[in-house]
Amino acid sequence: MDRFDLKILEQLQRDDSVSIAQLAEKVGLSVTPCWRRIQRLEKEGVIEKRIAVLNPRKLDLGLTVFVMIKTDKHNQAWLDAFQEVVQSFPEIMEVNRLAGEFDYLLKVITRDNAAYDAFYKRLIARIELSNVTSCFSMEQVKKTSELPLGEL
Repeated sequence: MDRFDLKILEQLQRDDSVSIAQLAEKVGLSVTPCWRRIQRLEKEGVIEKRIAVLNPRKLDLGLTVFVMIKTDKHNQAWLDAFQEVVQSFPEIMEVNRLAGEFDYLLKVITRDNAAYDAFYKRLIARIELSNVTSCFSMEQVKKTSELPLGEL
């Protein structure tokens, strides 16, 4: 990956709606080489997918909850079941397996406390957990999907 690839990626993660011609001009390439690089980056899996970023508040999804989970089950059968369960909940935006006091951290987005309570009840009915701690976000101070490519 060279500096042109990094420039392309920086621009695309800021705004994927720019035309290839505009992108090529911004990164200092002609259109065809720029397009070929994008195709290669997609084929190599560097660019996973292109999406629209939606505003959750405009869609009445104003509650973000970080759910910390502990389990006393550390076997493949439980892990497979857990992965299947969390994949089935559209409210779960992210799942991270952790080192430390908690085993998993989930980012959950719902309408309100009642919707979160309903989610919580459905979750604990489907998978055995030893501890669930929920932290409600009061304010989102920073949000980005841009990776720090300047660090490469």
